[in-house]
Amino acid sequence: MSGTTTAAAPQGRRGSGDRAGVNRWVVLVVLCVSLLLVAVDATVLHVAVPAVTEDLRPGGMELLWIVDVYPLVCASLLILFGTLGDRVGRRRVLLLGYALFGVASAVAALADNAQVLIAARALLGVGGAMIMPATLSILRQVFPDRRERAVAIGVWSAVAAVGAAVGPLLGGFLLEHFWWGSVFLINIPLMLVSLPVGRWLLPESKGDGDGPWDVAGALMAAGGLFGVVYGVKRLGGGDSPLGVATLAALAAGVALLVGFVRRQRRRARPLVDLSMFARPAFSTSVGCIVLAMLALVGLELIAAQYLQLVLGLSPLETGLRLLPLTLAAMAAGLAGSKLLHRFGPRVTVCSGFCLTALAVLVLTGMGGTANDVLLLTGFVLLGLGLETTLFGAYESMLSEAPPSQAGGAAAIGETSYQLGAGIGIALLGSVMNAAYAPGLSSVPGVPAADSAAAGHSLGEAYEVAARLGGAPGDALRSAAREAFVHGLHVTLLVSAGLLLLGALAALRLPRGMDCSGGGSTSASAEPGVPAPREPSRVGVDSSVR
Repeated sequence: MSGTTTAAAPQGRRGSGDRAGVNRWVVLVVLCVSLLLVAVDATVLHVAVPAVTEDLRPGGMELLWIVDVYPLVCASLLILFGTLGDRVGRRRVLLLGYALFGVASAVAALADNAQVLIAARALLGVGGAMIMPATLSILRQVFPDRRERAVAIGVWSAVAAVGAAVGPLLGGFLLEHFWWGSVFLINIPLMLVSLPVGRWLLPESKGDGDGPWDVAGALMAAGGLFGVVYGVKRLGGGDSPLGVATLAALAAGVALLVGFVRRQRRRARPLVDLSMFARPAFSTSVGCIVLAMLALVGLELIAAQYLQLVLGLSPLETGLRLLPLTLAAMAAGLAGSKLLHRFGPRVTVCSGFCLTALAVLVLTGMGGTANDVLLLTGFVLLGLGLETTLFGAYESMLSEAPPSQAGGAAAIGETSYQLGAGIGIALLGSVMNAAYAPGLSSVPGVPAADSAAAGHSLGEAYEVAARLGGAPGDALRSAAREAFVHGLHVTLLVSAGLLLLGALAALRLPRGMDCSGGGSTSASAEPGVPAPREPSRVGVDSSVR
């Protein structure tokens, strides 16, 4: 691996013999703990929002920023810190992320006003952007054998699924016993342990450090992603696509990203080697990640609303109903390496998409009353299919990237995940609203103004119905529930279509895993047979075209 320091390289005061003796599976545990903290922190605040609102009294815009600034900042800086890790050392960036995450957690826990909490959440986003691509790129270096790396990525992706699901449950438990700041304080002792353990155990690795780091290009990428993600989030929040703020953010973001791409193509040593996208396995994997998240994240949000507002479940009951999805995702992540080795990336990812589409179609049976068997079946299939898809796409993408570009490739994967999630909320939210609102246009006994207000969301419809009371209120509540279920069915069908589109896209992936040493794959490989090595595709200097 030219230009790369592997796990066996000497570090600091430790000799090469000591470093080589560090078990790579222990390194995987350290990296998974890091990822777990970041994944939990992305969702743990959701259940604490009412307590934060009561204590800090933020305005509407401040509350929006408290919730959104963490994922917004994190998504914007992934490429910047992923490529910085390739240049100065991935372990160094990871440890700095640990420290910043711990400090920001303490500031957030002790915040006495909304502005301080927003700033602390932004710093958490910076720390998360340092940690997320570093964990995946270090994993790429510690596991040079593709079979073992597939197992490690399966564990890594299963931990990510656990973190996202555990966040709301852990937050709810802490809020029952402590104040809202406790959801941040839990990060501090773990980071205090992770810093010395990470410095002692984790290997340092970096790419080809020749030439200056492209600071201007990194800032253009960060600014462009910020504008695009912010604009997409505004669309997902119900803003008009023609709104000045939304259009300005999207236009500025796209312009900066176009400028970034042109700049990278001109440079002899680009920040991100865009020639990776010319490789079908890499570009298809990125597209599959976007499509999977686009189809499912918005759907998950709508499903949570269905469980709470239609079926009347509490937040804790909702989390427990979604728990089988998480357990199924964990199982798929742990079994994914065997599936990938046996069937190859093409069949694995395509089958994952098809299984997820089947789960979505099963869930179209959801109605106005609970059907526990249907929900359990649909959520288990959903977890299995989604994790199989994402695992196969991530593994193929990371294995296709040159080792010297591991940080940049990991950042591209995480960025596509975030963009897919944001676009999915905006797109499926719009589909849901378009199918839901017409059902409330003419409810007997309900004034037109109240019908229009109720058409914004099911929650608002319930508020209007409570204010009207009597027969009109009951009629509006019943009509809103029926309209929401109808909108849910339409949204599920659109999601199934997107997932089947992803299955077709996955047919461009290689049929077999190349386990001959480097990790590149070839579309000509047969299932279970290593593909012929292409020396120019792995470890190649990024300046060579």
